[in-house]
Amino acid sequence: MIKPLKTIKKLSSGETTIIVALGDSLTQGWMVHKGYIDYFREMIENAYPMSRLVLIGRGVPGDTAFGGLHRLRRDVLNHNPDCVFVQFALNDAFMGYSPQQFRMCIQEIIEEIQADCDAEIVLITSSFLEDENEYNYVKRYYNQLDELAKEYGLPISRTDHYWKKAIDNGVDFGTLVQYDLVHPTAEGYRLMAMALLELFVLDENERTGHVHAHQ
Repeated sequence: MIKPLKTIKKLSSGETTIIVALGDSLTQGWMVHKGYIDYFREMIENAYPMSRLVLIGRGVPGDTAFGGLHRLRRDVLNHNPDCVFVQFALNDAFMGYSPQQFRMCIQEIIEEIQADCDAEIVLITSSFLEDENEYNYVKRYYNQLDELAKEYGLPISRTDHYWKKAIDNGVDFGTLVQYDLVHPTAEGYRLMAMALLELFVLDENERTGHVHAHQ
């Protein structure tokens, strides 16, 4: 599992760490009192008590990767981030963008960030869908994120896989989604944050290797 090691190092050292989350309504935290960003902030503060995290949410309901690309400068790069979360797919899938068009927009977002600064990039998939046909449809978009993560050597948080594992272990899908069966409830967002947190916590072997890498 690839992890954002430079960001982890800053969080653990107590340096100010700026993370900007670019995405759609799942990043905005649609219709809940706490979204994944809120839960993630709490989890990071527990995991790294010395951390000085500035977490900036730039989620726009209804937005697509194409829209995210066009507001990248204003909403993300102008903050000079240490790390950028990129979360799109559902709107792209259901608004008629092909998986290839989606991939091209995400690729441009990645390359523009890398050309502008040395921020680490974390790709994030969206909800698991209980309807098998719908999930198989959106999975084609999630798989584009997977392929780009491999191609560019980026961390990726598979929200959909984490949810599916929880459901297989007895969690009721209905507790994770709102009435539209897509947008997460607060509990769904908490699981989304937990999936993301796995990328930001090092096990003992990783901690040892991380220390050696920076000596």
